[in-house]
Order: sequence, then structure tokens, then C-alpha cells
Amino acid sequence: MNENQLNNLAENIREEGYNPATSGTDLVYDPASGEFRTVPRGYSPSNGETVTKFTEGGFASESGHVMVYLREDELKSAEETLGSAEEVPAYVEEIDPDEVFHIHLHPEIKKLPNELRLPGFYTRDRSAINGLSHTNMRFCVLLTEDGPEVWYRLRPLKSRQWAQAEAFIVPSEENLFSRSKGILEVDILRDKRVLVIGLGSFGSQISIELAKAGVGHFALMDFDRVELHNLSRHTATIHDLGRLKTNVIEEAILGKNPYAKVEKFPVNINEDLPLLYEEVGKADLVICATDNNTSRFNISGALVEKGKVGIFGRAITRAEGGDVFRYRPGGPCYCCVVGAGNLQEEEISDVASARRDGRIAAYVSAEDAEAMVQVGLSSDIEPICNLMVKLALVELSKGKESGISSLEEELTYDCYLWANRRDRHYANWKPFPAAGQLPSILRWYGVKVNKDEHCPICSGNIVLDDGEEEINAMASNIDLNQ
Repeated sequence: MNENQLNNLAENIREEGYNPATSGTDLVYDPASGEFRTVPRGYSPSNGETVTKFTEGGFASESGHVMVYLREDELKSAEETLGSAEEVPAYVEEIDPDEVFHIHLHPEIKKLPNELRLPGFYTRDRSAINGLSHTNMRFCVLLTEDGPEVWYRLRPLKSRQWAQAEAFIVPSEENLFSRSKGILEVDILRDKRVLVIGLGSFGSQISIELAKAGVGHFALMDFDRVELHNLSRHTATIHDLGRLKTNVIEEAILGKNPYAKVEKFPVNINEDLPLLYEEVGKADLVICATDNNTSRFNISGALVEKGKVGIFGRAITRAEGGDVFRYRPGGPCYCCVVGAGNLQEEEISDVASARRDGRIAAYVSAEDAEAMVQVGLSSDIEPICNLMVKLALVELSKGKESGISSLEEELTYDCYLWANRRDRHYANWKPFPAAGQLPSILRWYGVKVNKDEHCPICSGNIVLDDGEEEINAMASNIDLNQ
């Protein structure tokens, strides 16, 4: 038979509504008459050709291979619900037209509008697959003792013919990160709450990595929206332009861990310090990925007051290098690091942000301001993000035996410095192959930072200079937010 003949056969079979899975018969085609007839399953016809095999995922099916994904926890819920009902509605999302579908028990999981849902149902009744009482249904999840079977209606729907799809199970929450067990304390991470402040090129990547590791609770803070200039380093895509970064990263987190709990705060923390302090107090760990010192100092103050661990990271001009600082209660704070002169000037990646915090003065022209924006490659900031993730996992798993426990003995510095290229600040460093014991690029260097006894944020005493004499005062008596 040629292709046109096969297509005509397929259409005729679908119109006849023949279903080998439920009929218990074989389909026979008589080329002399051009007609179909059915015979008992296994019977050898005297004339004509048995074409049953062609209807089972062959030319008579609407697609060569249909894949359906189900959630293990939802299947358990559906089984429980079916104890008191014959059928339970299913909400089907079409991922790849006619090939890949996701079936959900609860519509709010994906928050799909009605027009994007395909009708379906869960059942234990195999006879429901014949579709006689479900003329508008596209999918049926049949729950059996051997596991779920997924059946779908072939087009045209009036044929009432069903075919079986290949079913895949998305593990339940306790099993989703089973491959990480032995390396990470995934059971511990599931209950940890991480506050990520700043969802740019750093915060977006770090959030997703922590979600992939199994962190179960996130609070996201950023008032910006995705812009075109973000795309070269951000996890967002061109389809996210104009969206709030909090919404984009929430979706990315849930895409990796659908069981994660995410709270979003699209606010400027410098304008809502009470909220900042409240959320820092709730967090097990704070990631500071903002792009200005005003916010970092405010975050540092909140960490000191609430006694929380915080990890700060940034890149310097053109991401020729970068640094990571970890604050632990009682140790030097971010303000101590800045005062000690350990940090180089950072890169300016956003004109609007730089104008807001004064890094680009108001009198600088738009053309000159754009010239001041010099960002590094996404690959340049990857090592910095990676160390921040490592430090975060060490802090969240601290005190628990795991595959990363040894890192507690390795990552003991307050501040870490990284160089990507022998540019400007690192121009005098030796080439990587010939450096020996001298500083070279593509290596981490740890720095111990002394706590500043006069630090305005973490010191018990503050020294104010009024122009004539120094005045000592207790920090508790001074409002540092004024």
C-alpha cells in the first residue's frame, strides 16, 4: 500500500471506532472489497489481511508516540478520592502539540486558564475507556493494581477510538531528590527557608540552583522587571520581557521543585526596612545579590540585629573578577569588609539602578552613562554564583553528616576573591601556567577580615566625628536608619 492508501485506511478505522484494547477482536481488511470486518481475537481469516497491529500505535494512531507525565502525590490523592466516586476530573496541559502532555489532579497547580485545559478523568473502571459515555473526554487515567495506564482519544473525537500513551511518573516530594541523598541532607533542606534579595544575574541562578538541591522554602525580593539587557546573563528568556523578576524566578523554582513554597515581595527593600527585618528574621539563610551598597548595608544591619547568616556576592568591572562575603553572627559584617578596603569597585550593569544609588551622577549624559555600563560574560559570573551556592548549602546543612561536610573545614574564610582575567587590577599577576605560588587567575583566594571595633553596624560602640572631636556612643542609643 502506498502512503495515501494507508492514510485512507487509518481514517476509515478511526471512523469505525475500532479499539483493539477493548473489543477482544482483530480487524481484517479485504483488499478486494475495500471493506473492514472483525473476527475473534487470534482467528486466522480465510481471505483478507489482519491489520490490528497497524491500529496499535501504527498508521491508524494520530501520533507515533504520545508521552504523558503524572505526579505521584496526585495519583495517591486520586486513588483516595475514587474510594467514594466513580470518576475524578483531570486537568491536562498540552506541552508539545499532540505528543507531550502533563495531567494534574488540581487545576491550581499550573493555574491554567480553562481554554488551555483538555478534558480528562481518573477512573478504576476499564470499561470507561470505550468512551461511549465520555464523548467530550480526551484523556483517561486508569488506576490499576499494576500502576496507572493513560489512554487518549484519537482524532476525530467522534470516532471514540482510544489508544494507550506512554506514562511517566514525577516522584513525590520525598523521592524527588533521592539521587542527591548521601551528598546533601535533602530532608533537612526541605524545611529550610532562604531569603534571596536581588533576582538579577546572580540571584536568579542561585535561587534555581538551591531549588535543584532541594531547598523547600523561598522568599524572593526584587522590584525590577526583566529588561532586554538582562538576557545575556539572566536565567529569564525573551518571553519573560516586562515580567516581574519575582514571578519569573518563582516559575523557575517550581519548575525544578514543584513542591517548594515560594513567597514573593516585589518591593524596594531600601524603602521598606520593616519588611526587610521581618523577612530576615524568618529566614534560615539570606542571599544578598543586590547591586548597590545602600541595600547591602541595610541587609547587613538586619542580619546583625536578627542574628542570621548572610552571603553577599558581586562582580567587579566587566566581571574581570568578583568577591563573596559570608556573615556569621558575631563576626565581621559587610560594613567591616568595606571599611577594611578589601573590595574593588563593582561593575555597573544597569544605568537606571546606578543612577538611583548615585554611582552614576544625575549630571552625566545618557550617552556617557551607557558607556559606563560594562558587564562581563555569563560564564564570568558562574564561578562566583557557584561559590555562593556552595557556601549556602554548607550553612544550611551545618552540623549534619553529608557528602559536603568536609567543606566546613575548607570554607573557613570571611571573604573570597576570584579573578577571571589578567586585566587592570590583575594585570601584574603571572600567567596561570607560570604562577607557581604567586597569585594567578581562575583560583579562589580566602581573606580573613578583622571586625571593626568602630563599625557603625556591628560594633557595640560607634565613633562619630563632629569636626572637632570624636564622640563615643553606644550603638543601641542611636537610630542608624535615620
